[in-house]
Amino acid sequence: MFCGVTDPLAPLLDLPGVPEAVQTARDAVFQVHRHRVNLRGWATTAAEASVRAARASAALDGGPTEIPADGSVSDPVLAGALRVAESLGTILPTWQRAPLQALAKLHVLAGADLGAELGRPRVAPGISERLDLLASLVTGGTSVPGPLVVAVVHGELMALSPFPTANGVVARAASRLTSIATGLDPKSLGVPEVYCLRRQNEYAAALHGFSTGEPEGVAKWITFWCSAVEAGVREARSIADAAAS
Repeated sequence: MFCGVTDPLAPLLDLPGVPEAVQTARDAVFQVHRHRVNLRGWATTAAEASVRAARASAALDGGPTEIPADGSVSDPVLAGALRVAESLGTILPTWQRAPLQALAKLHVLAGADLGAELGRPRVAPGISERLDLLASLVTGGTSVPGPLVVAVVHGELMALSPFPTANGVVARAASRLTSIATGLDPKSLGVPEVYCLRRQNEYAAALHGFSTGEPEGVAKWITFWCSAVEAGVREARSIADAAAS
């Protein structure tokens, strides 16, 4: 899917429903950045979005969603997701420059309590090559709109499952980094992870469709992800509205 054309992702914009879904997602994110609270108080709303995203991401990997009242998190999946969320700002420059190093850092944080080798992708056919291709996309190998790049990063990492543990948390964190880096959601206000959690079966089916590489399956995943971005904007708006009251 990524070989043989000047911009390897450009053909995806010809898939049915994709251009419209991508544009709608972009417009929605732009609008929530114009919310009066997010114009100046976005640091507060982004922090709340980060925690909600981490909780939902952990739940998608089998962890709990609730953080104990005393703040002590013992569940290894939730603890890892929260560590990752807290570190995205510092990892972002590495993601933009050396994505594979950033992925290794994400895995170290996400999988620290899960008892597996950390930061090293599995040795299996195709993983190294596909990660290299993904890294080339993240570092300027495509000029397609942000939602499409984010969808491919998320889908590829889930399809590859490059690490022995915590692949979901890592993939969703990488999608947030890509949202920031592409300018889709530069303040990281959206929470698409909540939509994925509420529609786990649909999420899994869409990811499976992407993993087949068939045009219909790829389009299904991209449009699902764009719907998740739109829903994540609604979550972001509720956060901003609460902060304004």
